[in-house]
Amino acid sequence: MNKRWKTLLGCSIGMAVVVGQASPVWAQARPATQPQAGAAAQGGAAQAGTAKQDEFPAVLAVVNGQTISREQLAVECVKRYGDQVLDNMLNKYLILQACQARKVTITQQDIDEEIARIASRFKLTTTLYMKLLQDERNITPEQYSAEIVWPMLALRRLVADQIQVTQQEIDRAYQSEYGTKVQVRMIAVKDRAKADGILKEVTANPDSFRRVAKEQSEDPATASVEGLLPPLRQYSGDELLESVAFKLQPGQVSQVFQVADMHVILQCVRYMESAAPAPQSIPAIRQGIEDQVRDQKLGLLAEQLFESLKKESNVVRVLGDANLEKQYPGVVAFINQQPVPVSQLQTDCIRRHGRDVLKGEINRKVLETALRSAKLEVAQADIDAEIARAADMMGFIKRDGSPDVQGWLQHVVQENEATVELYVRDAVWPSVALKKLVAPTVRLTEEDMQKGFQSNFGPRAEVLAIVFSNQRTAHEVWELARAKNSDEEFGKLAAQYSIEPVSRANFGKVPPIRRYSGNPVLEEQAFALKAGELSGIVALGDQYVIMRSQGFTKPVVQSYDEVKDELSKELLEKKLRDEMQVRLDTLMKDAQIDNFLEKTTQTGRIETATAPAVNVPNKTR
Repeated sequence: MNKRWKTLLGCSIGMAVVVGQASPVWAQARPATQPQAGAAAQGGAAQAGTAKQDEFPAVLAVVNGQTISREQLAVECVKRYGDQVLDNMLNKYLILQACQARKVTITQQDIDEEIARIASRFKLTTTLYMKLLQDERNITPEQYSAEIVWPMLALRRLVADQIQVTQQEIDRAYQSEYGTKVQVRMIAVKDRAKADGILKEVTANPDSFRRVAKEQSEDPATASVEGLLPPLRQYSGDELLESVAFKLQPGQVSQVFQVADMHVILQCVRYMESAAPAPQSIPAIRQGIEDQVRDQKLGLLAEQLFESLKKESNVVRVLGDANLEKQYPGVVAFINQQPVPVSQLQTDCIRRHGRDVLKGEINRKVLETALRSAKLEVAQADIDAEIARAADMMGFIKRDGSPDVQGWLQHVVQENEATVELYVRDAVWPSVALKKLVAPTVRLTEEDMQKGFQSNFGPRAEVLAIVFSNQRTAHEVWELARAKNSDEEFGKLAAQYSIEPVSRANFGKVPPIRRYSGNPVLEEQAFALKAGELSGIVALGDQYVIMRSQGFTKPVVQSYDEVKDELSKELLEKKLRDEMQVRLDTLMKDAQIDNFLEKTTQTGRIETATAPAVNVPNKTR
């Protein structure tokens, strides 16, 4: 399920991934003369890739005896990804035409060498790097070569003769990577008079900077960690911020200066000397930096060239234009008078997104089977009620207190750049289906309510924490922390030893721990401590944690009755949502699924003796 659908719906269990991108302005241009229909329009001229009609079998999946055909999946893929994939196709066509005009050729060897070079930067073999791309970003080696590496190489080859790297650029990049870093705390407010008042206070008492940053800074990301910023490097970001920070001595407070619309005050925490590389490795390092700077320049010039190509191009998008679709059947676009066939778009959509969309369609078939078995059905009234519930949960309310359904749907469409039809199919319908299957069994108990109240509105334990990867180091540091039992000393140990980025960067400061948050062992230890006390070593899986208590937050809500109704609604939704996910997992586990796109078979436990026979080509098994 797409994260955006999940966020927008509030508590739905969606099925198919839905991502859309708005068409860029350049792609909406119309040519001076309208392209002519005919044989060329049907066959396509310049090809950035060749559509193979037999690349995928006619039947792509059989789910509990029901089939999902190649044509069905192509339609669903184009609905969700057509615009995005077409943009990529048109971009490749533009680059290909520029290469042809300038006699630039990118060979498979060029592509292989570039992939090997990129992989080596991460100290990975090409095979492992490509596997990581497929596992973590769902990009196949073929897609990576054709959609990312080839266009990048082609654009860079087109601008390569314009690149020069100076010694000053290499020196600055070297200093940024290996030079001294400075860590500072920041207070940022919008009002200059307020900033001047704060400056007087923290200049008179520099030790108050942390407290003032927490209480008065208007930058929430840093206020929550007492103003602490990640270590700053020279020549790596905001020049003014770096310039002010590197002029400060530890403990020193800066004057007020402006960054964007905020008035900022810094306090230096510490300087961090970077370990100098070994002398024998410096030549290789500087060569690597030179290559990196060149790559950055190539990337920038390539982007500029690409923008120029788009502005000079003559593009007609047929897809999505009802009149043009009737006029030019079988064509999704024209680029510089050359047609792009529908078959190519469909094939590219299945190549790039078919697996994800097919999983969603398989989920839908599984839910349909479950509904039939339970003699249930999803009616339009159920759909309307679920949309209204989502609008209410997400705060879209009319003045009379009723859900603002139209405002919610407009928000959904704009946020996802999709359609109401897809929203209903991919998010609303599956949620309704699952709720019908599980709602009769879900009940909210008084124990659930009390735990929910404590978790959401009860006091939270404020602690400093250090996280370790091995027990031996945890014992050694625990002894050090006990010997010098103070927040300051504990924070220094966290900055030195913690393997967890937040506690290490923030001198042990971590978000407050609440009751019933899903980690009972950690909660029990945190809430048993008094302010200033040190915990024992808490084992959490393969990690070890020690904490130092800073006390407890004061609950804002004191009365259970004050929030009971709203809390009941939210907890019931959560319990229902959890049960929906459990039921979906069970249904998927029990289903009979042949996925010919993934080349997987699952026997399951669903009886489908009366299901119609399906003739599937042997080569797909």
